[in-house]
Amino acid sequence: MAIRLGAKSKFQQPFDPITAVLFKMIQALTFFFVLAVMFMNPMAKKGIIDPKAEYLITVTWPDNNPDDIDAWVEDPDGNLVWFRSRDAGLVHLDRDDRGLINDTLDINGRVVQNPLNQEVVTIRSIIPGEYIVNVHYYASATHQPVPVTVRVDKVNPSLEVIYYDTLTLASKGEERTALRFSIDPDGRVYDINQMPKSLVMIGKGA
Repeated sequence: MAIRLGAKSKFQQPFDPITAVLFKMIQALTFFFVLAVMFMNPMAKKGIIDPKAEYLITVTWPDNNPDDIDAWVEDPDGNLVWFRSRDAGLVHLDRDDRGLINDTLDINGRVVQNPLNQEVVTIRSIIPGEYIVNVHYYASATHQPVPVTVRVDKVNPSLEVIYYDTLTLASKGEERTALRFSIDPDGRVYDINQMPKSLVMIGKGA
């Protein structure tokens, strides 16, 4: 038997407005619950650095090179950071690398050689003024020139490379000003230059 258009089938259920309203309420509650979970667990943002430092100064030279290169940094107040004065104001020498002397690690009874030659200086707060970064050829086992790379990164709130360059220290005892840079009260870096100034003589005379 044919069913006429507009006629109700015996399988159709009568419309219940209360059930429809309850269903819509459940949908809305589910939606708001999902939103709440998203805000409680936000997605990780790329390039965001834990703000334990404002700037990093990294000095590197070739892997497995036995020569000892030192980083020297002077802050705007005239404080010097070097291997015998690792903390000065809010500037800190995090790693003093002595070529191959302190590059062995004991891992589960096995001695492992760390090939990386790197010194790291941290500037922990924004102090306006000029900073001077020098590199010093402290000791030589090869008696050869050493290429030294100096990098300055602004790390808070996101990574920004401020400076990156390589210079060559010709022989033991040579000191060179890798760069001088200034920081304004807002943390912006300006006036990058290489006007020379000896920091080693100041440090040894202190």
